[in-house]
Amino acid sequence: MNAHAKIPVLRDDFGIGQVACPIPSDRTKERACMTYASTTTLARIRAASPCQGGWTKLLDHLGKTSSDDEPLPLLTVLDSNGLDDALWVLSFAIPDDRLARHFQAWCADRVLHLFEDDYPDDSRVRDQIAMLRRDDASDDERRTAAEAAAGAVEWAAAGAAGAAGAAVWAALAAARPVAWDAARNAVWAAGTVAPDAERYGERAAERDAQERQLRAMIGGAA
Repeated sequence: MNAHAKIPVLRDDFGIGQVACPIPSDRTKERACMTYASTTTLARIRAASPCQGGWTKLLDHLGKTSSDDEPLPLLTVLDSNGLDDALWVLSFAIPDDRLARHFQAWCADRVLHLFEDDYPDDSRVRDQIAMLRRDDASDDERRTAAEAAAGAVEWAAAGAAGAAGAAVWAALAAARPVAWDAARNAVWAAGTVAPDAERYGERAAERDAQERQLRAMIGGAA
């Protein structure tokens, strides 16, 4: 598999590229092409200390008994082990963090409204999402934006809804340092605002959307 799969991208009015998955027929915004490095190796995964069950499952899928340095597409991990393990590998065993940042931004953007509904004048979470998408940002810029977003989490947690509110989970989706954790927070945020009987379904739907998006970004079928 080609490790640098090309996929369609939408450009919004602010010049921020977002991968489209799928693209509605009535969308007329400019389309471009974005590539992501999405290859790792078993050796990299092993060095990151995966859980034993996931590691064994992946080895069995590959017909191997130990780690090696052969290129391993993230799509193979997703097909073998599912979304959770693929996001863990994305977060801890893919050398280039660009895919992880852009995927986290996509996840956080989907639930951003849950934060801004409660705090419309607070731009810290939105700014962090924009920073995740910026490939030319410095380490200091990234650190400053992440710290500001963490402050937004604390502010929301101290608000009327408390630590269990959707605004907190939405802010965490942007503020978390790894995509694996951020995606879970986005799923939780999506379900928090639903009626009790519908929460499981809402969270399952958000996870399905995340998997479709990840597949689109790494060249799999959406």
